[in-house]
Amino acid sequence: MLTTKLINPEIMEALAYCGHGSKVLIADGNYPLAQKSGSAKKVYVGIMPGMPTVTDVLKAIHSVIEVEKAEVMVPGEGPEPEIFQEFRDELGLELSGVGRYEFYDKAAEPDVCLAILTGEKRVFSNILLTVGCA
Repeated sequence: MLTTKLINPEIMEALAYCGHGSKVLIADGNYPLAQKSGSAKKVYVGIMPGMPTVTDVLKAIHSVIEVEKAEVMVPGEGPEPEIFQEFRDELGLELSGVGRYEFYDKAAEPDVCLAILTGEKRVFSNILLTVGCA
């Protein structure tokens, strides 16, 4: 039996193929994953609205990989989404913010190895992680 927090076999397999600089997208339930994640391995983990959250998946993934950079989709106006502080708390990193369409472009680049769609209902709860060195 696995003794890590992350037990999803599809996600574990995809992460095993990642190297330094590879990227992993964790997206909310509203994200157009099929159209905006390029050739990345797509894994759909949402089981019902709100489950699991992006932060649940982030914690599991962060338990098995180092993250050197995190990019988020920022709204055009209004306050910063509350989930951004949850990302900072988990990763211990500052976030790089990009606009919605730039984020879609980045998430479809060839270096994105894995794209995960969650059941997260909060908008702008998408994060693009760059894998660091072990």
